[in-house]
Amino acid sequence: MSHDDGPRTFQDQLAEKIRPFIDLVDDMRSIGIDKELPLPTIAVVGDQSSGKSSVLETLSGVALPRGTGIVTRCPLLLKLCNDRTVKWDAVISYGGKIIEFDEPSEVVRHVEQAQNTLAGKGVGICEDLITLKITSSTVCDLSLIDLPGITRVAVKGQPEDIGVQINNLISKFIKNKRTIILAVVPCNVDIATTEALKMAQQVDPEGTRTLAILTKPDLIDPGAEKNVLEIVHNRVIFLSMGYVIVKCRGQKQIDENMSITRAIEEELEFFQSHEHFRSLVREEKATTKCLAKKLTNALVKQIKTHLPQMSEKIKEQLGEVKHSLSKLEGGPPLEPEEKRKYLIQVITDFNEQITQLSKGDIIVEENLFELMRKEFTEWMECLKNAKSHYHEVVQQVVDEYDQEHRGSELPGFSNYRVFQHVVQKLVAELKRPAMSTLQTIRDMVQKQFDHLSSESFKNYPYLHLVSKKNIETIQEKQSNIVKERIVEQFEMEMQVYTQDEIFNKQSRKEGTAEGSDHDTRSKYPGLLKAYYEIVVQRLADQVPMLIRYFILKQSAKIVCSEMLDLLHSDDTDNILQEDSEIGQYRAKLQAQADRLILANDKISIL
Repeated sequence: MSHDDGPRTFQDQLAEKIRPFIDLVDDMRSIGIDKELPLPTIAVVGDQSSGKSSVLETLSGVALPRGTGIVTRCPLLLKLCNDRTVKWDAVISYGGKIIEFDEPSEVVRHVEQAQNTLAGKGVGICEDLITLKITSSTVCDLSLIDLPGITRVAVKGQPEDIGVQINNLISKFIKNKRTIILAVVPCNVDIATTEALKMAQQVDPEGTRTLAILTKPDLIDPGAEKNVLEIVHNRVIFLSMGYVIVKCRGQKQIDENMSITRAIEEELEFFQSHEHFRSLVREEKATTKCLAKKLTNALVKQIKTHLPQMSEKIKEQLGEVKHSLSKLEGGPPLEPEEKRKYLIQVITDFNEQITQLSKGDIIVEENLFELMRKEFTEWMECLKNAKSHYHEVVQQVVDEYDQEHRGSELPGFSNYRVFQHVVQKLVAELKRPAMSTLQTIRDMVQKQFDHLSSESFKNYPYLHLVSKKNIETIQEKQSNIVKERIVEQFEMEMQVYTQDEIFNKQSRKEGTAEGSDHDTRSKYPGLLKAYYEIVVQRLADQVPMLIRYFILKQSAKIVCSEMLDLLHSDDTDNILQEDSEIGQYRAKLQAQADRLILANDKISIL
């Protein structure tokens, strides 16, 4: 609702100066920046029946929920916006709901409905914020948060720890060093014993950000006025921001339907005519009007003080969020043609990494080729260790031959097949460690392939699942091929064969004479040792070469081929379906970045 423009007043000019700062914080809160960093605000704290609701009513010009027990059950952000062109408009928002209305009498119903929605019907409390924005030509520019009244004893229907819950909720708001604590205290009680001031002193022991409001001055016992003046003049409990005394509508005036406008007029008359308190009006320590002005100035000062820190914090957090976003892919495009191109790129990138890994051009977690080299060295050590056992057995056979196998032949002649059998038996024992080496290398390669799959397709469960299944299937198939080749290799070794030239060369190294027409058993250990060295050289290289070729090189090639087959599928949407957690996390980061950018823009224009 609007009315005709009138001449600009001093209040209008003042509003133009302070409004941008209050709007800045309200806007930052509305876009969720309070989730990123604490914002300057005013938190209203008071015992139940301290007159807290009456003060807020007078400031806002509208009636708020009243009653016995806990009335404020959720934090209520009251945003008052002075606009001389608007008679009265309001917007209440909570839990994703936004409701606009233009009738002041509807405030109570909407606030109660919001509290019932968030905290449930009854007397429970909730930390979720309700925002009530009132725009009118009769209100001051001010934003403050009304908190549940402090209670000590649970009433019927309330949790036993309701007092603890309320204290925790209040502490959550007032511990923020950028929060101005508005402590509401009745004049007719011992100020030193009030819970509101006690809680304020716990988080603000120096009293630098606490402003106390003294209510119900009309209920002071005769003769106690001087004590109240001592408090107002900051001589009892010192507060840097001081004290303001106000007189709001009492229950009698409410029952008589006295308007808030009339109550404000009566308040001024009360103090101006009061024998002890009339001087407080001149000192600007009395009346709700004085309170509103003091609160507005205090809030703006607090905002200006912390503005540089807020700006730096926003820039710092924006940098961190952008860095986190940079680590996440932007997600697949929406257009089908672009999505197919994106799929090609994702699979190509994975295939390139698998290929580079198989060539030793990249390192994944650990150097795969160094790991394989260590394992192949173990295989070589196994061959060397078996060599000494081989020599012992051969010599034992030679020594025992005469006793167990010699027949009618002359000395120096022996059965070659006996010694051939010994070679076959001892070489066959090397097949088990060869198979063990195969399994160890397979596990290494599959682990690194799986790691590349997890990293490349961490956002895409389907691609990760398919690639991992392909890797396992291909590794199993290639492993079986290598097993067959190793078995074949050892079956070939049973032939006990090598080229004469190679054998004679190795025999000379072992110191065994060659060219004799009549070999004797005394030469057998040296000759068989020479042959075993040839076997060791063959197996030392052949087994690792089989494993590297089939388990690493060929496996990588086949995995790449299998992944490229996915490009023939028409189900691109399903293939590129993102992990819901990744998508949600990206959306959360992006929303956070948007908030911070908007907040940074708002601060920069001040």
